[in-house]
Amino acid sequence: MKVIKRNGSEVAFDITKIITAITKANENVEDETRMTPMQIKRIAEAVEIRCIRMNRAPSVEEIQDLVETQIMAHGAYEVAKKYITYRYTRTLVRRSNTTDDRILSLIECCNEEAKQENANKNPTVNSVQRDYMAGEVSRDLTSRLLLPEDIVKAHEEGIIHFHDTDYYAQHMHNCDLVNLEDMLQNGTVISGTMIERPHSFSTACNIATQIIAQVASNQYGGQSISLTHLAPFVQVSRERIQKNLAVELESTGVRLTEEQFSQIVEKRLREEINKGVQTIQYQVVTLLTTNGQAPFVTVFMYLGEAKNEQEKKDLAIIIEETLLQRIEGVKNEAGVYVTPAFPKLIYVLEEQNIHEDSPYYYLTKLAARCTAKRMVPDYISEKKMLELKVDANGEGHCYTCMGCRSFLTPYLDENGQPKYYGRFNQGVVTINLVDVALSSGGNIEQFWKIFDERLELCHKALMCRHERLKGTLSDVAPILWQHGAIARLEKGEKIDKLLYGGYSTISLGYAGLYECVKYMTGKSHTDPSATPFALSVMQHMNDACKKWKAEHRIDFSLYGTPLESTTYKFAKCLQKRFDVIPGINDKGYITNSYHIHVTEEIDAFAKLAFESQFQALSPGGAISYVEVPDMQNNLEAVLQVMKFIYDNIMYAELNTKSDYCQVCGWDGEIQIAEEDGKLVWKCPKCGNTDQSKMNVARRTCGYIGTQYWNQGRTQEIKERVLHL
Repeated sequence: MKVIKRNGSEVAFDITKIITAITKANENVEDETRMTPMQIKRIAEAVEIRCIRMNRAPSVEEIQDLVETQIMAHGAYEVAKKYITYRYTRTLVRRSNTTDDRILSLIECCNEEAKQENANKNPTVNSVQRDYMAGEVSRDLTSRLLLPEDIVKAHEEGIIHFHDTDYYAQHMHNCDLVNLEDMLQNGTVISGTMIERPHSFSTACNIATQIIAQVASNQYGGQSISLTHLAPFVQVSRERIQKNLAVELESTGVRLTEEQFSQIVEKRLREEINKGVQTIQYQVVTLLTTNGQAPFVTVFMYLGEAKNEQEKKDLAIIIEETLLQRIEGVKNEAGVYVTPAFPKLIYVLEEQNIHEDSPYYYLTKLAARCTAKRMVPDYISEKKMLELKVDANGEGHCYTCMGCRSFLTPYLDENGQPKYYGRFNQGVVTINLVDVALSSGGNIEQFWKIFDERLELCHKALMCRHERLKGTLSDVAPILWQHGAIARLEKGEKIDKLLYGGYSTISLGYAGLYECVKYMTGKSHTDPSATPFALSVMQHMNDACKKWKAEHRIDFSLYGTPLESTTYKFAKCLQKRFDVIPGINDKGYITNSYHIHVTEEIDAFAKLAFESQFQALSPGGAISYVEVPDMQNNLEAVLQVMKFIYDNIMYAELNTKSDYCQVCGWDGEIQIAEEDGKLVWKCPKCGNTDQSKMNVARRTCGYIGTQYWNQGRTQEIKERVLHL
């Protein structure tokens, strides 16, 4: 069994340290109140048993809390006082500087929490370490100076989660839809250099990757671009190629038929599209932004966005090339093609591509191949989205999320026209629904009372996020606020007008609906008798958002949070606050948002149909998934799931597996094994457990992650059952 020290480093559990600490406290009390060595040993053994029951690595603080409890349970109150006094004294000493030890452990690569915080960051790389070091300073400033004490306390206890405290000290927002169309058509400025409208498709792709990198370095969440905004430049290149070919033929005297001329033009055009798409794919996966990882970017593929038939045909060519290149993958250090994490791809299922006789059904079949091989694209149903995303005019709209699942709400500009690109999210605060339930003790009246108190705490925290952005000058991120990614404000102008009236959103997240319902009703929320309670919890949060929106004129929206490391943090906090309750908090993770528990047996179609009703109640963002085996030889089944998505749920994905061992060349599933009380990734062929010598790709929480997951998330991945 491992223990996490205060600086984040990991050591082996040693029961003698507990015995020594208790013995020292015991020696400082009067003889008549001392415990015997046997009592001390029993206390230490009881603590060890409790730690083992956690099914994860406990922290030093958790162990010390257990020691205190066990000493008092033995009636040795004087010894407990001495032990508590010693802890308090040491805490005061440590508080003289709260960040030094953690920063040093980051630099020396021995901070296990940092290693497992983000599935797409390698903590041994200097740029990642620099970002984490800055994050430690930001967290320290945030907790000591920038946030109210009750918010900090609730965050630390896992009652709520105030997201991205490592960036809160700066005036930064969460995620956005990049207005690539405006930037390409009207020009932009990157690092003080004027970038004019590109004169070819390949140049447009190159500029797009530079924009992506700049945007990623000026906000901390995901971003999305649409391939539709690149499609007009296919025609620009076509006309340029036609002109150049005509000059070539004239100079050589060669005569071609109109058909031959057209074939050569289209061949050269395809070559340029191939290079342009390749630029986006390879630039995105090789770029390192200022936060030490590849840009978290989503690429949207929606034929319905095209302005005319020619543009739609050109867009289809780009989509086809994008899918073909993703199927191939990218080469790892050994030169073997593997699955990249980014860019994330979203493919819209629509009438033009969903039926076998649809004109673009060939793209849907290609998407199915890509999903079976590389886990992307994810799928948006135009049909369901038009039903759910309805504006003030009563018209439905289909558009992409901002990153992995955060969706904007419908918005009409001053001319009554729908607007999505160039909008953003101000930030997220998540409520721990499991804690609400456990705090109520199962009493339904207490549940709703505590729920309202916690929601008001989230409201207060969300307003802190809003106030932190309020007054921000456009100068802090010119690419965003001045040069078109989000807006074209003047230098020195405040961004405040973009924070109100629904232009941007701010998100109330939620986690652990399954465990919450299970504790309050004794049943999974999939049980027909428990589902109404689950839906009432969702509606209650939506009602709160509606109330806050009316009060502040800010677009609060309910959001199915994509917890990565926080699912582990919440689990630890719940065990600390309520002990281990079988079936509720006895794992190293809690369930993301409204999802059916990963261990619950249910088929893919029933899962998607059930979860669709919860997506409708998560207007700020949500995504559902089904876990499937290797489907490369069963594409018909993949297509059946895709067609079901089109008819039944707005946004969903299929989780497959795509691994490679660099030691022995194994390209099957790399498995999770337990060694010395810790879950590790292990090649079934050669036994390799070195994370730096393997490529593991799993869907983490809406996006693909690599092999740097924490123990809670790793346990969750290990316990997933197949739905197909």
